[in-house]
Amino acid sequence: MPATVIVGAQWGDEGKGKIVDLLAQDSDVVCRYQGGPNAGHTIIVDGETFKLRQVPSGIISGKTCVIGAGCVVDPEVLLSELDELEKRGLDPSVVVVSGNAHLIMPWHVAIDQASERRLGKLQIGTTRRGIGPAYADKAARIGIRVQDVLDPKILRQKIEVALAEKNVWLERVYEAEPFELEDVASRYEGYARRLRPYVGDTSLFVDRALREGRDVLFEGAQAVLLDLDHGTYPFVTSSSTTAANAAAGIGIGPNRIDYVIGVAKAYVTRVGAGPFPTEIQGAAQERVRELGAEYGTVTGRERRCGWLDLVALRYAVRVNGITSLALTKLDVLSAFPELPVCVRYRLRDGSETEDFPAHQSDFHSAEPVYETLPGWTEPLDDRLPEGARGYVEFVERALDVEVSLVGTGAERERVVALR
Repeated sequence: MPATVIVGAQWGDEGKGKIVDLLAQDSDVVCRYQGGPNAGHTIIVDGETFKLRQVPSGIISGKTCVIGAGCVVDPEVLLSELDELEKRGLDPSVVVVSGNAHLIMPWHVAIDQASERRLGKLQIGTTRRGIGPAYADKAARIGIRVQDVLDPKILRQKIEVALAEKNVWLERVYEAEPFELEDVASRYEGYARRLRPYVGDTSLFVDRALREGRDVLFEGAQAVLLDLDHGTYPFVTSSSTTAANAAAGIGIGPNRIDYVIGVAKAYVTRVGAGPFPTEIQGAAQERVRELGAEYGTVTGRERRCGWLDLVALRYAVRVNGITSLALTKLDVLSAFPELPVCVRYRLRDGSETEDFPAHQSDFHSAEPVYETLPGWTEPLDDRLPEGARGYVEFVERALDVEVSLVGTGAERERVVALR
């Protein structure tokens, strides 16, 4: 059975959780390979809404859920989420957390918030959940890992060493309140006792699952245009979101991956600051936002809305090796008689290109060149109306990638399988 990566093909919020939830019903293992609780997945099943932040979407189907080494874990958020899921009748024991994943500590959250305040108008627009500082400590080799919760003595020592430095930064650089060692140590030892049963060797677990012929899904937390290396830097997340990192983030060889499904909205959104060539102007943006319920799962922030950008989507296909697309929220566009689609960018020198600019300054000044497609007024069901099918086929031709799934509503069952 195949190993399949589900990757966001835009700036996130494409509906990956819904697609993972749908495919998880026929899978055995679902793995989160990067990111932390700064990105949420909303899933609606039988009229019941689940908002997941740290736990992979497969838990709704009772599948084994892996949080890989490439993730950062906020123990307070994770344990709270597991408690809530258990109250709602789901089994939290299916979750396995890599001992090599890194912990988000309270000073990471404090530094993230203070740093954004200091940047003022230049702020990046982070969710202020401590993700960036946690990954920074990981890269600096001073992070605290999940496996450190297995030994109370080691955990306390690492907290003590970290606080000696972080409190200096908080007080002298950010003019923020320092943390008390005893408070942090006792609180995190409490988390550690509850977290220990979930810690495992997830690389070995997934490798064995694949060797046994089990079906494994890999889900990312954000999307390609937020990738640390290949996204619209510096308005990005702090980890690698591309499909290739599914192998590294879990701990398997890249040759184990069989398929890459890119998830894209039939339009596009982004949260926070940063350039956005196809951003809709005027009342039409608010209409898309309301029809699509474009508000952050975790933060509640309004998402900026734009027309579909095929230049950026073509780039996502290239850097992820996308083998097929899931096009979500097509129903939102039913309200518009005409649908602009960006097919090229016009650059500062007046030239036009179908390829995503390699340099930040070119992207910042890029202007969209649109082709306008006819809309449709009929409701979307298993048989897409002519206008909707034409829209999907236009995307396929432009990208030379098949659209295998089309989302026609928020609920799990509102997905049309075209192939």
